[in-house]
This record gives sequence, structure tokens and C-alpha cells, in this order.
Amino acid sequence: MLSLDAQNISQQYLHRLMLGSIAPRPIAFVSTIDLRGNPNLAPFSFFNAFGVNPGTLIFSPSRRGRDNTTKHTYENLLEVPEAVINVVDYNMVQQMSLASCEYPKGVNEFEKAGFTSIQSEKVRPGRVGESPVQYECRVRELIPTGNQAGAGNLVICDILRIHIREDVLDANQEIDQTKIDLVGRMGGDFYVRTNENARFVVPKPVSRNGIGIDVLPVHIRHSPYLTGNDLGQMGNLEHFPEEGIIETYRQKETIRHSYLNQKETFFYQVRQLIQTGKANEALAMLMSVE
Repeated sequence: MLSLDAQNISQQYLHRLMLGSIAPRPIAFVSTIDLRGNPNLAPFSFFNAFGVNPGTLIFSPSRRGRDNTTKHTYENLLEVPEAVINVVDYNMVQQMSLASCEYPKGVNEFEKAGFTSIQSEKVRPGRVGESPVQYECRVRELIPTGNQAGAGNLVICDILRIHIREDVLDANQEIDQTKIDLVGRMGGDFYVRTNENARFVVPKPVSRNGIGIDVLPVHIRHSPYLTGNDLGQMGNLEHFPEEGIIETYRQKETIRHSYLNQKETFFYQVRQLIQTGKANEALAMLMSVE
């Protein structure tokens, strides 16, 4: 394993390592305005949600690494502490990238990138009409993390009003993850699209604890045929399989024969059960052979 002293590597290298490993990152497509009414529109992937009481979004327009200058977004926020944070879907990602060009101050990125500016209701900056969700925000606090090149400027925003395009909502007025088609930022020139090929489900423990991997039988816990994800799904079960289910597998001679003579086939069947949401049966099958 490569181990590095983060204090003694170049800022550029650290930046690339962080972007390549802390990913995918959501994109804040931020609209701001200066005191003269000049709009600015720029994307930032140092961004996330940090609370709901009050609703809080934070993004960071970092200082430029090459010359330590600040970005127009940050300068605008010092003058007018309001912003609209627009989320980015796949249909607008190329235009969003165009808006990230460092045009001279005063250039309208809405026009340059071909976006529709919609008047906001609570703040002065406009909204991106093509964005499926738009957050009108008031800046609560600006926190510089340093004054050297590459340092961040945390923009802590209170959500005032939310606009959601109806075609991404389900019947319960919730955002439908199969419809919104968001994109995330990776390292280098890479992005990720949250379509059906990228999404998967991890059941979240809510009210009850899973049994844990540590209590699984040793031959299961230490099996070279099972991954950490496989073990995690069985460890997330609320209880061990009932003895009757285990006995049913125990009576199947083909199961034991496969385990003793065709281990790859046996564990392929186990993993198929896990991957189809039948972790309880997979664990019963494993417990039946020892």
C-alpha cells in the first residue's frame, strides 16, 4: 500500500488523489449575482447536504491552484449572499461543462451555455430552467479554509424554497430515482450517470440490528469464495434461518455433493441467492453442509 504524508506532497497531486478517490460527488450548479446585477453560473463538485433543520447545503468555490485567485461565484457571494443551487441531470451535463469555462467577469454563462434563466421567488439570482431540482438559498456563513492556492471557501446555505420538475416525481410527490437521471463527478474527465446500470439497492438497517458477520460459522466467515458484500448481506439478517429451512437443504444430497466436489458451482448458487435478495436461504444452504 502506498502511504503518503499529505503535508509533504504537492497540492496538485493531493487534489488529483482526492478527486479520484472521493467520488462520485454530486454537482452544485450555482447561480449568483453581483451588486450590478451581472449573473454568474458555475458548477462545483465539492458539495453536499448537511442537515434538514434548517435545510443546509454546503459547497466550496476553492481558490485557483495556479494563481491563488478567487472565483467569480465567491466574489459575488461577498456582495450578494444569495444563490440558487441547481442539480445536474444527464440531459444538461455537456452544457454544464461549457459553463465551467473561466469566462471574463461579467460574461453571462446562462447565455454562453444556452441555459434558460428563470426568476427566483426568494432570492435575486435566477434559476436554471433545465435543472430538475432548484434550491433557492440564503448564505448563512462563508468560511475560508485557508488563504493559499487550492484552499476552500465553505459556503453554508439555508434552503429557502425548492422547485421540482413534476416529471421526476412519483405519485406520492417523492423524487423518483429512476426518472431523475442525475450525474456525479469522478476524477479527471470522468462522470457517472445514475441510470439503471449504475443503481443498486443496499437495505438500510432501521429499527433492528443485524446478527453480524462475527457470529457466522467459521467456514462461512473465512470462505475464499464469499466476498465482504456477501458476508455483509448475511450479517445484516435479523436472525439465523429456522432449523427447518436448514434441514431442507441438508436433505438434498446434490447440495452436499456439490459442496464436497464442485465448490465453485456450490458457491455460485449461494451467491445467486444472495444477489437475488435471498440471503436467508443462502445462509441456510451454507449452514446445511457443516
